[in-house]
Amino acid sequence: MRLRTFFWFVGPSVALMLIFIAAPLVSVFVQSFYVTSPVLETVERETCAPGFLGEVCTTQTVTRPLLDADGRVVTETEFVGLQAYRSVLELDRTRAALADWDLQALLQIDFWKALRFTLVFTFVTLPIMLAVGLGLALAVNTVTERVKGPAIFLTLLPFIITPVIGALSIRWLFIGDGILTALIEWWLQRDVALFAQAWTIEILMMFYRIWHVAPFAFVVFYAALQTVNRDTLESALIDGANRWQRLRYVIIPHLAPLIVFLSLIHLMDSYRVFEEIVGFSAESHVISLQWITYDYLTPDDAGNRSISRASASAMLTMIGIVILLIWPLRRTWADYSRRET
Repeated sequence: MRLRTFFWFVGPSVALMLIFIAAPLVSVFVQSFYVTSPVLETVERETCAPGFLGEVCTTQTVTRPLLDADGRVVTETEFVGLQAYRSVLELDRTRAALADWDLQALLQIDFWKALRFTLVFTFVTLPIMLAVGLGLALAVNTVTERVKGPAIFLTLLPFIITPVIGALSIRWLFIGDGILTALIEWWLQRDVALFAQAWTIEILMMFYRIWHVAPFAFVVFYAALQTVNRDTLESALIDGANRWQRLRYVIIPHLAPLIVFLSLIHLMDSYRVFEEIVGFSAESHVISLQWITYDYLTPDDAGNRSISRASASAMLTMIGIVILLIWPLRRTWADYSRRET
């Protein structure tokens, strides 16, 4: 392929990536070192109220944002270095908790509390998602052609539902007198409040994520099962290999690149968990790193947003994703290098 042809083939994709990915990322990185705040002015305000013989007036000094000629708030931007990162990490409280080996105090800090949940959520749902997706693919692959179509449709149904709508649906089934909560209470003969403590909410959120993403793993694995070498399977069967041995020594090695691919996708998506926090209204018990960024961007009573802390939180989340992806990417590169040699 000539260089000019290659440029016109790749150029549009590279340009869009620079505009919509690289440029916003650089902007967020730069904003994490600056604080933009409104310029305040101090004025005297006189307040008068009716009195017995006349008006009673009082003068008080108030601070308010300075407005320009168009009525807009005047702001100033100041370079603060790593102050936003220190604020997000709350380094003083973190050092004190680590010095006393007080894990409970450490998890009271929003960032570390969110990091704990995000990591647990990611690494618990990953293997279960792979196992459920592979199990569904193997099950559908063995049914008759007459049943296969409806089985594929029912399996893909959770993946079609919008994430927030799916999370709300699961929440309604379990919250208060939901259908499944009422069934559990009837079975246990006791009152159950699944949204009164953090650990039950986390389990429900993990259940929802697996229910939602396992169909994607199913599609990938089911397509890959159609390419398994039938001669190899028949040879293993003739040699006396049982079903588990054929799965372990023939099918799973064949699916290994796709397992790494699904792991990469799931690590990136789960580490940015956000829809579950909103759908389950779990912010009073459980928060994630992505939710912290959203919380910093929510205007306060004065209408101000903490852009610098939100940028710092987003960059820390990005660093975490990169760290998680190191091993799968190294594994992929090693497999590619091995095939090339």
